[in-house]
Amino acid sequence: MLILLATLSACTPIVKIHGQEPNPEAIAKIEPGKTSRRDVQKALGSPSTEAIFRTNVWYYMSERTETVAFLEPELLERKIVAIVFDNRNIVEDIFTYTENDRREVELISRVTPTAGNELSLIQQLFGNVGRFAGSGPQ
Repeated sequence: MLILLATLSACTPIVKIHGQEPNPEAIAKIEPGKTSRRDVQKALGSPSTEAIFRTNVWYYMSERTETVAFLEPELLERKIVAIVFDNRNIVEDIFTYTENDRREVELISRVTPTAGNELSLIQQLFGNVGRFAGSGPQ
């Protein structure tokens, strides 16, 4: 009976939450055109990250995954809340992105040619022999 219980408990899914998902009620209280950057930080806390190219966007990111036994984790939910501020540090807009908003990025596998010689193993081993003049005592 104990072995059966241990086996069944191993199959119980483990749900993990990564990141920081703001409270939906706190987000609903943020009013574009009225709420300041300081008020957002008080209500939601520090952002997960800030935009690199635009300093006036805060991102709150979260992800929930479920793992059963030894299987790969399955994504249950991924959410990104972006809060855009204007030049006066007042909320301009709020965007919510989910897994459905993602876009695939096509990678390009090009190789940049480099100038120079390709040396053989022997050339690499003995290439410096005789290149340096000894500067012994004179």
